Amino acid sequence: MSETVLSQESAAKKTQFKVIDTDIHHDIASVDDLLPYLSDHWKRYITDYNWKPIKTTPFHQVRSGTKYRGDSFGENKRPPGSDFEILKKQLLDDHEITYGVLGGWFHEATVATGWFEFAAARAAAYNDYTIEHWLNKDKRLLGSITIPADPVAAVREIDRVGHHPQMVQVMMSIGNFAWGDPRFHPIFEAAERHGLAIGMHLSADITFQGGEFLRYYVAWRAAHPQAYMTQVISLITNGVFDKYPNLKVALIEGGFEWVPFMMNRMDAAYKGLRQETPWVKRMPSDYFRDNMRFSTQPWHDISAKHFLDIIDMMGTDKMLMFSTDYPHWDFDAPKRTLPHKISDDLKNKILYENARELYNL
Repeated sequence: MSETVLSQESAAKKTQFKVIDTDIHHDIASVDDLLPYLSDHWKRYITDYNWKPIKTTPFHQVRSGTKYRGDSFGENKRPPGSDFEILKKQLLDDHEITYGVLGGWFHEATVATGWFEFAAARAAAYNDYTIEHWLNKDKRLLGSITIPADPVAAVREIDRVGHHPQMVQVMMSIGNFAWGDPRFHPIFEAAERHGLAIGMHLSADITFQGGEFLRYYVAWRAAHPQAYMTQVISLITNGVFDKYPNLKVALIEGGFEWVPFMMNRMDAAYKGLRQETPWVKRMPSDYFRDNMRFSTQPWHDISAKHFLDIIDMMGTDKMLMFSTDYPHWDFDAPKRTLPHKISDDLKNKILYENARELYNL
């Protein structure tokens, strides 16, 4: 065997990292998949009255008529993310994923602003569906608890399934309201009590500042970080991390380049206006570093230097976690995403270690 081949094999072995994917969208094929987990009272709204989730966004993505990878559809055009075997092969096996966190794609039950009883029933049904058809089939998969926005019902659902060993976070989907408001604090208390992280992922319901949808999908997509900025500001100024200091929040699919900017801006505002929120005891940037984690998706083509500058401005290398966003069209593969010219130690933290610590794996 030549020295060149030996060198290549050694390099491959050296750069083999464990991977935790923090953003996987599993789905139902249709709302009929929820029927076995609904009582007769709620079931009839689907079987007799043809209830379906309302599509809120006015956009249609221009990538072959779909927001998904073209190869992720199942038989008879089964929706991407709804077939366990396809997801297992395309993601867990082909990309050698150590653990994958299922965030779902059923945000509508969480951002619903009325009829909370039915929203709670749908959320519970989706959680039971996730446990039976996903978590029970592969120990590499970890779950997120879907909740309604009604705090009482949300806490009840967290207490119902929060003990499951593969449930690692509570999913608080981002809609047009701020989760830091004190009326939602019982949800954070329940998550902390069960040792669960909080996951925040944007929903299709967000319209951004101004109260209306932006005119184009490309504009709506570019503005996604704004929704996450609103949430972190709300969490900090409402004292969530002062009340629940052990709470950890994962902000998923909102990017990360904006984080140093917001850390500095919030610190500046706090220095001059801290008397307005005396319950906030620390500099806002401290809460970012100690209580928040951010997924890498959507990854933008940035150089190693630019990437390292962002981490340097964050003041820690523990805030970023890798994510693929499977099965969406802008899927990020673990071996192709991070810049090659960063250290193996940093790659290991982003691909695996930071998420392992967050989810107590």
